[in-house]
Amino acid sequence: MSRFVDRVVIHVAAGDGGHGCASVHREKFTPLGGPDGGNGGRGGDVVLVVDLGVHTLLDFHYRSQARASSGKPGQGGNRNGAMGEDLELRVPEGTVVLTPDGEVLADLVGGGTRFVAAAGGHGGLGNAALASRTRKVPGFALLGEPGETRDLVLELKSMADVGLVGFPSAGKSSLVSVLSAARPKIADYPFTTLVPNLGVVTAGETVFTVADVPGLIPGASQGKGLGLEFLRHIERCAVLVHVVDCATVAPGRDPLSDVDALERELAAYTPSLGGKLASRPRLVVLNKIDVPDARALADIVRPELATRGLPVHCVSTVTTEGLRKLRFALGTAVRQHRGSLPPAEPTRVVLRPTAVDESGFGVTADPDRSGGFIVRGGRPERWVRQTNFDNAEAIGYLADRLARLGVEDALAAAGAQAGCPVTIGHVTFDWEPSTPAGAAGVRLGVRGTDWRLDSDQRASAAQRKAARHARRESAADSEVE
Repeated sequence: MSRFVDRVVIHVAAGDGGHGCASVHREKFTPLGGPDGGNGGRGGDVVLVVDLGVHTLLDFHYRSQARASSGKPGQGGNRNGAMGEDLELRVPEGTVVLTPDGEVLADLVGGGTRFVAAAGGHGGLGNAALASRTRKVPGFALLGEPGETRDLVLELKSMADVGLVGFPSAGKSSLVSVLSAARPKIADYPFTTLVPNLGVVTAGETVFTVADVPGLIPGASQGKGLGLEFLRHIERCAVLVHVVDCATVAPGRDPLSDVDALERELAAYTPSLGGKLASRPRLVVLNKIDVPDARALADIVRPELATRGLPVHCVSTVTTEGLRKLRFALGTAVRQHRGSLPPAEPTRVVLRPTAVDESGFGVTADPDRSGGFIVRGGRPERWVRQTNFDNAEAIGYLADRLARLGVEDALAAAGAQAGCPVTIGHVTFDWEPSTPAGAAGVRLGVRGTDWRLDSDQRASAAQRKAARHARRESAADSEVE
């Protein structure tokens, strides 16, 4: 038996980027072939795509995890790794994407609409792309970035023009069945309707859809009954219709109190897409007037409802009395709503390039480490993820990039002292401001090493620098004499 599912929680994971390759071209009679490591491929995205042939989120109920393929690593001979394939997940029109905290990320309306739920990681650069004047043959490559992972809540909100609301057994499903070709389940007991039913109605040249949701009871907006689970399906409706049972014999029930209760629930419910339900155009349908007592009661309450500014229609789904007039009244209301909408404008892409001198990072004090600092920013955190910390030359390259970005100066301005812990992304290290950085501090050495990270080599370099300084002073003194 098929099931209707309109709310699911899914876990999506994009593909990881492939690692770059550190390779040196080796060929007979070509001793200095140079670096030829290729770049890693980009990881695949997880994309939600609206498919007009899908009407429920049932597939995600059974398969709540989705992962895109990862990019392939680069290879020698300047061969780049293959890109991971995007994973497209088909969702019905009207799907709203939210975070677990309730923040709306996307409202997917229109066939073919796409939303990148998780972005794939960038591939790492190979040493061929990292070669420069100072690093002619890099002995390292950048790692691929991990793909984005996140938990998402998918909610289906029906795309209907008219929403029918009312107490259980008020005749909403019967009304949908006589207005359209839909055949919902109809029975003489409460909560017969357990899932929303949609029907297509034609009124002259106007074609519109009608949604029937499970019956509401007092307190539905706070979770009582089934109302809270399905009120979301009338959020998009342009017109709301109160379907009132005039033939009910339930104690304490009458058409006026039913309408008042429904109005309170609509006013208390807060749609996630904005726009209060109580502000929508509303009609009242007094149903079951084929029963003599119900007809008499409808004639009594009709003037009172009219004084409230609510258009009233008395109908019978058994004899079809009043249905034609109701159909055209709904068509007129829908047509007026559509006419009030602003004309559709072509989609415009707005490009906001980042300023050339935009550093894109900030330095703050670390509340968990005394005297420590945290560097936050897209570029520094991405560079840390791409660094192989088992390779000293790669660490030196990271230090150069951070220094050129201005991280060293920002730490010094923030009051950082030598040896204080500095955290960037998932890595914490002891800051040494005396470590020279930048292109001027780089010199040739064994591939995969960096002389600045070797204490003995740094001491030897300091001694050689002092010796050169002493020789220059001695030469200057000799010229004076």
